[in-house]
Amino acid sequence: MVQIVLVGFAAGVASALVFASIASGSALSIPLFYLAPLPILIAAMGWSHVSGLIAAGVAALGLGVAFGSKLFVVFLLGVGLPAWWLGYLALLARPVTNGGPGHLEWYPVGRLVIWASLLGSLVVVTVMLRFGFDAESIQSGLQRALEILFQVRTPADAGAPTSNPEVGEFVTWLAVWIPRIAAIPTILASLLNVWLAGRVVGASGRLKRPWPDLSVITFPSWVPLLLAMVIAGTFAPGLLGMLCWVLTASLLTAYMVLGFAVLHATTRALGGRVFILAGTYLTVMLLGWPALAVAILGLLDSALDIRGRVARKRANSTRSG
Repeated sequence: MVQIVLVGFAAGVASALVFASIASGSALSIPLFYLAPLPILIAAMGWSHVSGLIAAGVAALGLGVAFGSKLFVVFLLGVGLPAWWLGYLALLARPVTNGGPGHLEWYPVGRLVIWASLLGSLVVVTVMLRFGFDAESIQSGLQRALEILFQVRTPADAGAPTSNPEVGEFVTWLAVWIPRIAAIPTILASLLNVWLAGRVVGASGRLKRPWPDLSVITFPSWVPLLLAMVIAGTFAPGLLGMLCWVLTASLLTAYMVLGFAVLHATTRALGGRVFILAGTYLTVMLLGWPALAVAILGLLDSALDIRGRVARKRANSTRSG
């Protein structure tokens, strides 16, 4: 128990320092900021979820003491508790009645992806609501914050017209689209941190669950229905439509992850597999919009079982050969 507490404390200090690095304003601080959940996940996955919870509490408390109670709440709800919960779920298992002695069924990776998506949405919604409780207040508050950030205007002249119309138009565009897509980097960072934590803990020999085959992940049957509902909800006016946009972007990000899993599974027998995968990843990172095509591939697999069809075709070819 002493080791669990000490590891949790050390991980909390590390997480707080990484999170606080954003105050330096350097370019390196941005990726470090997104890695703030990593020490908490390592503690949770390597030493128990209790250690992860201690790490989340220590980090939030330290930031609250150093920078004020607002940052305590922001870190705890936006970083600490989501990281602890994902680490807890990653090691969740139950005995299999028809399996051998000690055989366990581990929490599905696909459900972890969905949880990361929903938690990413929750973080964005929490940040949005600090500007107000209706769409107009949120958008105008976000626009004022962006204008100050881009030095279009200062807090003292917040009501004055912008001095640079082109930058002002760009800020207006950002104020409309940031709430809709802000969850995407948060979700991808969460999944990357879970993967990194698993690799680090696995390399140390402390990872209890076997490493899963990520190319066979699946989503629960209710996820496509939820996606259809929130897509329909994006046509609603006001706050409801804005919230549905956040959830739509989050779930499409999850389906993009599933789409990449489909690509990994279906290209295994192809000679140019490395070039196909590398080209797809590079295109998505450089252009962005091809991610939607990858997400559609994930949706098609959920409906048509593309991976199963390819696997059966491959097995029949092997038998006939």
